[in-house]
Amino acid sequence: MAAIQGPDPSPVRPHYQLPAGACDAHCHIYGPASKFPYVPGTAYLPPDAPFEQLQTLHNFLGFERAIIVHPSPHGTDNRVTLDGIARSNGAYRGVAVVDDDITDGELEGLHQGGIRAIRFNFVAHLGGAPELPIFERLCARVKPLGWHVVLHFDAKDLPGYADLIGRMPVPFVIDHMGRVQAEGGLDQQPFKTLLELMRNPLAWVKVTGPERVSTAGPPFHDAIPFARALIEAAPDRVLWGTDWPHPNVKWMPNDGALVNLFELFTDDEGLRHKVLVDNPTRLYWPEQL
Repeated sequence: MAAIQGPDPSPVRPHYQLPAGACDAHCHIYGPASKFPYVPGTAYLPPDAPFEQLQTLHNFLGFERAIIVHPSPHGTDNRVTLDGIARSNGAYRGVAVVDDDITDGELEGLHQGGIRAIRFNFVAHLGGAPELPIFERLCARVKPLGWHVVLHFDAKDLPGYADLIGRMPVPFVIDHMGRVQAEGGLDQQPFKTLLELMRNPLAWVKVTGPERVSTAGPPFHDAIPFARALIEAAPDRVLWGTDWPHPNVKWMPNDGALVNLFELFTDDEGLRHKVLVDNPTRLYWPEQL
């Protein structure tokens, strides 16, 4: 179990001003471990990144809402994520990680607590793919709740899972631009697969994690063409977020600089508003429409 680096403690003040209602659609809370312990044998050990620290960052950057994605080191104990949602007074919603033995009553409890999706990791260094019968059962079970499914892949595996993803019975969100590697260019097969998947009206994608896509390093400008292509392909089904506190990255980004980088993902302020405000509202707060 390897300890990982914490986030940049000194975000710059972004020159791009986020619109009212902007949502950080992918961020995490870790601990504090004294209150919300990490699971034994977790693939990585993060430094605490508690609710207060996340809220301070959001206030500084100008986010009014957020989606807390439950992180691997907390396993299927979703208390840390539920606690953050509850303390946000309606400003945050969340994505849970669950086991196959979860009861319908427990799923309803998560819904009441602000959860609107479950997440599956297919990434090898985080434990690899779930058992497919369990994956399919859980996808079917969350459908009556109106939830969606968040999918985290290694880019090289996307083509092999395209048929499975295409059979999804619920909306699905692919994390971090499919973790494609910028050095492969826009014509690489994993990215072509991702663009093809986006033709499915149930498909969503997060243009998050440019530090994971980049092969050139900061300021991660080699990730911009991929984000632009995805926004152009499905402007109504794209989300963006910080991925704070950036677990398991080669280059630790500055969160204020990431806000400025997002501005370069499209020249159209109307599209920026869609990605930051309208799209997350439709997916996570549909009752507000």
